Amino acid sequence: MLLENELYESYKTLGISKEILDFSNEVLKELKERFEKIDEVAEYNQMKVIYAMQKNQVSEMHLEGSTGYGYTDPGRDTLEAVFADVFHTEDALVRAQIACGTHALTIALFGNLRPGDEMISISGKPYDTLEGVIGIRETKGSLAEYGVSYKQVDLLKNGSFDFEGIKAAITDKTKLVEIQRSKGYLPRPTLSVQAIGEAVKFVKSIRKDIIVMVDNCYGEFVDVVEPSDFGADMVVGSLIKNPGGGLAPLGGYIAGTKECVENASYWLMTPGLGKEVGASLGVNRSFYQGLFLAPTVTAGAVKGAIFAANVYERLGFKVVPDSKEPRHDIIQAVEFGFPEGVIEFCKGIQAAAPVDSHVVPEPWAMPGYDADVIMAAGAFISGASIELSADGPIKPPYAVYFQGGLTWYHAKLGIMKSLQYLKDGGYVTL
Repeated sequence: MLLENELYESYKTLGISKEILDFSNEVLKELKERFEKIDEVAEYNQMKVIYAMQKNQVSEMHLEGSTGYGYTDPGRDTLEAVFADVFHTEDALVRAQIACGTHALTIALFGNLRPGDEMISISGKPYDTLEGVIGIRETKGSLAEYGVSYKQVDLLKNGSFDFEGIKAAITDKTKLVEIQRSKGYLPRPTLSVQAIGEAVKFVKSIRKDIIVMVDNCYGEFVDVVEPSDFGADMVVGSLIKNPGGGLAPLGGYIAGTKECVENASYWLMTPGLGKEVGASLGVNRSFYQGLFLAPTVTAGAVKGAIFAANVYERLGFKVVPDSKEPRHDIIQAVEFGFPEGVIEFCKGIQAAAPVDSHVVPEPWAMPGYDADVIMAAGAFISGASIELSADGPIKPPYAVYFQGGLTWYHAKLGIMKSLQYLKDGGYVTL
């Protein structure tokens, strides 16, 4: 067994003081039973992924890629069948040509909406980068420019769905309802799969033909079920988040009904060709292996989020979710109330990275946001937020959003490093 002093010396070389380590270990003593339950969820999801791969007879040939048009790409087609089985849907679109989560959502929206249709977000304001896509913020090429109207129904103060507001908002023009599972840059609760399921059921009770799309980013494999298990027509996400397991170098997915997926494929590629084209190049192996690792990688990230909540709540900061709440995604928000808290936290996360640890993050006017944003991510895959990362807008309530960590131990180090920076800067006392 590794001696306590030897472990301390290893943290000391990374700039962690004995005071920070002791404080962290005290917090962790109370989390052992909770971490065991997270491991049980990971075990269940691991078996689910293995079953889907075995059912579709994944073979060595599927790990190779195609070039050119990508016709008859068995690896790509089988991977999409695996994703459909993992999410219990009729079909899936899993492509390297999808640049990010926002791109995947854009494809799903444009593929399934037509001029004159109406889209309603029933989970409040969507993530910042979708504002331009929808046309909430005037942008060239938005849905609004194509004649798609938009409504928004905010969540109630307790974070639950406003069913009366939803019923009042739905009209004969309503074609698609969007639900964002995670909080984005809003300090509201992440929505549970069960709560999303109730909302899906409610919408379908009003009109069965309304498409319900769930932005599933950051939520995959946190629970033993997904929104698609409760009737969502589409679940959409990024492969450089949970389902890519830290190995997928790019890409996104849309899993859902055959019609919705087919419509999305026509927007991604071209009408009449859709899923038939799109070379996988050399990424199939990473996509398969990343999905295989995703349940355990996600479990490590969830542990890191819970650890962060318990550390910073103990120090008197508001954390969302709080230290005791159930988890529905990998994101942990910490409200500092002052900009230096966000900045020093992100500096600590960056300093804990295996890549670019020497880089000092600074707030900047990032495209698609209405305030300066600071982002910390020393990652193997650029922008991969399943890896240890943190970011936040420099505006009230000055909240930072922490997520990721390919291993639990790295997530632990990141939180301790953030705390070290805040303590050394005089912003917290233990």
